[in-house]
Amino acid sequence: MTAPARITYREATKQGIREALLADPRVFLMGEDVGKYGGCFAVSKGLLDEFGEERIRDTPLSESAFVGAGIGAALGGLRPVVEVMTVNFSLLALDQIVNTAATLCHMSGGQFPVPVVIRMATGAGRQLAAQHSHSLEAWYASVPGLRVVEPATIDDARGMLRAALASPDPVIVFEPISLYNMEGDLTAAAENVQLEGARVHRAGSSVTLVTYGASLWRCVAAAEVLARDGIDAEIVDLRSLRPLDDATVLDSVRKTRRVVIVDEGWRTCSLAAEIGQRIVEQGFYDLDAPIARVCTEEVPIPYPKHLEDAALPGPERIVSTVRRLLGHAD
Repeated sequence: MTAPARITYREATKQGIREALLADPRVFLMGEDVGKYGGCFAVSKGLLDEFGEERIRDTPLSESAFVGAGIGAALGGLRPVVEVMTVNFSLLALDQIVNTAATLCHMSGGQFPVPVVIRMATGAGRQLAAQHSHSLEAWYASVPGLRVVEPATIDDARGMLRAALASPDPVIVFEPISLYNMEGDLTAAAENVQLEGARVHRAGSSVTLVTYGASLWRCVAAAEVLARDGIDAEIVDLRSLRPLDDATVLDSVRKTRRVVIVDEGWRTCSLAAEIGQRIVEQGFYDLDAPIARVCTEEVPIPYPKHLEDAALPGPERIVSTVRRLLGHAD
């Protein structure tokens, strides 16, 4: 890959899956409608024709059953990529994920690693209503034994799957629904994506915006507005939600001395709360102002577009929060 290529997040994800299938005969994709239909969000379209039914497996509509089958396949030496249509539906497989995949390596004294990758769409922004639009990353990020990542860029969408398949641990890969149609440049950096570690997406000096997933681009939009007021926002893309990269966040906070955490999850018991507490524990004296949070309103995600937008942590709320934090008139 020598020059950047313009591509959608959806196509970058598909390329990551295709690359994995070509590179390792142990890899296969399974889930509801991933074969003939091409995936609920068209991520796997065309892969059945290329790889056949042994490698692209349509499953019954039972998350507990097919996630459990994926765990069993991983224990048997294969490298399954299990697609769960949305994070909301993954709750039907919580027993398999939390009580089996996350625990077997520990309970067996390291004898039985579970190298399964579970992909699931997350978040709102497409008017899919409450049962298809929530952001439950914090639930999974609280579970020892799991790795949890969320690619927000084209390069990460392409490269994170390879890194996930190389991990001996079960990896949950969250894919923001609102980003599938996003276009961007696929660069050579996609070849060397790491599974862990946050990244400074935009350097700045006035305030740190800590975020992940689709909210990265809301922060980018907010930073452009703030820049017109002379406020130079630094943006940290967490990328990995378990483990969290405290060092990158704290380094940024030491530089800017102010932080706003932007999280599409609900405020109560959120990742934003966890990150804020870690900053207090490890960097309290580096702060010149209280930590602020911008989260989704504490309601089931509404269906009407104007209400859905109002519930999410959009650029306007981020801008307003930063201005208040810095003592600027809003």
